[in-house]
Amino acid sequence: MQLDFRRLGEVAPGDIIALMNDPRVRKHMPLARGEFGPAECASFVDGKEALWREHGYGPWAFFVDGEFAGWGGMQPEGDDADLALILRPEFWGHGREVYEAVLARAFDEFGFASVTVLLPPTRGRAHALARLGFVPDGETDVWGERFLRFRLHARR
Repeated sequence: MQLDFRRLGEVAPGDIIALMNDPRVRKHMPLARGEFGPAECASFVDGKEALWREHGYGPWAFFVDGEFAGWGGMQPEGDDADLALILRPEFWGHGREVYEAVLARAFDEFGFASVTVLLPPTRGRAHALARLGFVPDGETDVWGERFLRFRLHARR
C-alpha cells in the first residue's frame, strides 16, 4: 500500500462531497447536519486550509495507491491537537495504517506531547481506543453535542 498525504485543496470537490454524504460515514459524524454540497465543500476546504495557515498544522487528504481514501489528521481543539480520521468505507481496512502514519507525524514531525480523540457517547469504541493506549480524559461539548475525550501521550 502506498499512502500519500496531500492538502484537501488537491482533492476533486465531488470526491469530498461523496464521502461526506455517504450514509455509512455520516452515521459516525454527529456534527454532520444538512446537505453537504458544493458550497459546503468549498467552505469546509477553506476552513481546513485556514487551520494550516493559523496553526501550522491541520488535516490532510489521504490517498491510498493514488486513490482518494479520506481525510483527517490533527486539528486544534482548544489547547489540544485532536486526531480525526474520516475514510471512505472501501478503505476502512486501511484505518490502522493511516492512523499510525498520522501519529508518527503528530509526535515526530510536529512534536505534540499528546493527542486527543473525541467520540460521541453512542459510538461505543472506547475499548478500541484503550487498546491503542488512549486513556479517558473527560468530556467536552462541540456545537451542542457531547463528546467523550480520550488522550494518548507521546512515547519518548
